[in-house]
Amino acid sequence: QVQVVESGGGLVQPGGSLRLSCSASGSIFSINVMGWYRQAPGKERELVAGFSSGGNTVIADSVKDRFTISRDIAKTTMYLEMSDLKPEDTAAYYCKASARRTWFGSLTDYWGKGTLVTVSS
Repeated sequence: QVQVVESGGGLVQPGGSLRLSCSASGSIFSINVMGWYRQAPGKERELVAGFSSGGNTVIADSVKDRFTISRDIAKTTMYLEMSDLKPEDTAAYYCKASARRTWFGSLTDYWGKGTLVTVSS
């Protein structure tokens, strides 16, 4: 089994900062793509930032000047540094890891349960 766990959400005032963490563990042979998504109430889930299979970073235009994505050397833990947070950043933030459990296994998406970020005064 593969587990994906997010942490670091919470309540923050506008203009504040938060750091989210995502850790993938379990029976993992390789992680192809890893990304942060968010879903605000009444809205569809959207990509915030992520790492492509080639190691390039992708980041949404709405957050590119405020959010930074990084990961550890093992590439199983990913971080989202969020600064200058705005009320419109309020959402549940989810981590997705697209991984193979064996060399010949299929690529499967594994999602975490999400961490809630609330930006409010």
